[in-house]
Formats: sequence, structure tokens, C-alpha cells
Amino acid sequence: MHLCHHALCCFVPPYMAETLQDSDDPAVRQIALASLGNEYRTARRLLSAQPLSASLLGQVAGKERYVFDMRGASDPLPGNLLRREGDRPVDDEAANEAYDYSGDVYDFYKDVFDRDSLDDAGLPLRSSIHVGDTFGSSMSNAFFNGKQMAYGDGDGTLFTRFTRSLDVVGHELTHGVVSFTSDLDYFGESGALNESFADVMGSLISQWKYNQTAAQADWYIGKDILGPGASIRGVRTLTGQKAYANDPNFGTDPQPKHYRDRYTGTRDRGGVHINSGIPNHAFYLAAIAIGGYAWEKAGKIWYITLKSALSRSATFEEAATATIAIAAQLYGNESEEQTAVRSAWEQVGVV
Repeated sequence: MHLCHHALCCFVPPYMAETLQDSDDPAVRQIALASLGNEYRTARRLLSAQPLSASLLGQVAGKERYVFDMRGASDPLPGNLLRREGDRPVDDEAANEAYDYSGDVYDFYKDVFDRDSLDDAGLPLRSSIHVGDTFGSSMSNAFFNGKQMAYGDGDGTLFTRFTRSLDVVGHELTHGVVSFTSDLDYFGESGALNESFADVMGSLISQWKYNQTAAQADWYIGKDILGPGASIRGVRTLTGQKAYANDPNFGTDPQPKHYRDRYTGTRDRGGVHINSGIPNHAFYLAAIAIGGYAWEKAGKIWYITLKSALSRSATFEEAATATIAIAAQLYGNESEEQTAVRSAWEQVGVV
């Protein structure tokens, strides 16, 4: 198993790999040690991508998907073309999941926000599946490298294939939306906001797909990628709870839900995967207070904020101020929606 934990926008955070390294289970420790030893070489190997032929660059607006297979492919990404827009399903579950779920992400952004792909100009959605390291181990993660998606198959025990989860696909492709909008710097509070927008939109895409109201959704992220040996409910949660606690393998979820409890160290690029729990919970509180379908009002406020109201180095306070102002622009000053947004940020200690 290989867990990438570098500057790429990875779904499984580095603190999980570090905790697995301290597991009481020797097999789990060995998995983590192998992962930590190989991750830097694998990261450098996958950071670049092969130039795409003109036929794969995308010539017109609209949904356009490509799925590549890294098994038996020479490095770097993307691999061997397996399925393209309009092709029938292939005999590979991961390929069909990557194809279908990236289509759902496209449809969500188009139908809900009238956005044409990640760049709002029909950028083709490219996915590489069965990504692993040079030693034959499958990657237990998914990432967006600035050009495309890459998915590992997991170790089969703690993690299964990463194409199985719509919220994971939505999370990672939203990193692409971030890069074409506010382009939040991937460090400190701006990096935590980057991760939070990806979590929020990943959750909303799943809720939209399955027609769930804010009250009906469970607000867990990554539950579908957990393998039979994992006893936790999800990788993260936007609720006020811990996603997991005192787990023999994963330990306790370190994400804070209040600004006073924020991580201030240098790990995880200044806590981008850790402190994202604070704005995540603010969104959850706002969505629950507003009610109904979370993508219709709370999601719209957050999307417009991401699209047009943040600098690359935005702080939590700046994000709070922007969402409160945009709620007023959309629904009126002192409206129920603005009051819900302001209260949410107050409850997490940001304003």
C-alpha cells in the first residue's frame, strides 16, 4: 500500500499514514513503513504527465471524459487509454466508476452552477486508474495533479479502490475547480480552505446525486473507500463529531471544529488536512440551519465565494467575511440565510 502525502492534493491525509505507522498490528505497521519509504519516489514519478495528443486535448465545450489504465503502462501518467467519451462500459469496474462519477461531477457543476467543467470552458476530465509504485504496490490514495485525476486500488484491507466513492471523485476534481478560480495557496489557512472547499463540494455532489436534504445526509467523506479491515465510519466528517476515535489502526481523528483548537505546527503543510475541519463544520452548521437541499443556498454561497471573492492567501476570517457578504447579496441583509452563515462562523470561533 502506498499513501501519497506530498504537495499534491491527496484525499487520504498524511496524519493517517503516520498513525498507521504506530499501530499495534505488525502487518499494519509494515504497510505504513513501506508507504512512508516509497512515497517520495512515487510522488516525483507521478508529478509530471505525458503530453497528450491533439485528439485528447478537447476541442469543444461540454462533457468529455477519458480513462487511462496505468497497469503495464510506462511512466509517467496518464497510461494507456481505456475508455473515452461515448464509449460503452468496459470490463473494468474502476474504469467505469471513474468514467461515471467524473460525469456526475461534471453534471453537478453544470446543472447547479452552470459551470462547464473545471475551467468553465469544457476542460476534458482525465482519470488514470490502477496507479501504484515501481515496486508493484497499489496506491492507497487518489490525487489531482493539476492536470488530471489518479486513483489507486488500495491495499484491500484498510482501503479499497478509490474510484468507488463519488465524494472522493468530487473532492479531487473540485481541487481543479479551485485551481481555476481562487487558486488557494496550498499551505496554512488558505490550504485548509482549499481542502475544505473540496470536501464541501464532494459532499454536495453526493447529496445531489442521491437527492438528499441537509438533514438526510450523513456528512461523512470517504466511507466507500474503506476496506473490510477498517472499522471507522469515514475518513472525515463535517459534523461536530470525530470521524473516528481510539481506533486500533487509525487512532483518533485530529480535525478541530473550533478555531481555538486549530493546529499551529508545520506538519501537513501547516495543517491543510487538519484545520480544514473548522471551515468544514462552519459549512455544515450553515447548511443545517438553512435547511432543504444544501447545494441550493449554502452551496451557492460557498461556490460564489470560491469563484470570485477570495485571494490566493485567504484566511478563515476572510472566507467568513466573504460568505456573509455574499449571503446578503443573494438573499438580503439580515436574511435567514445570512444569519445562518454568520452564526455558523461564530460557532466555530472565526468571527
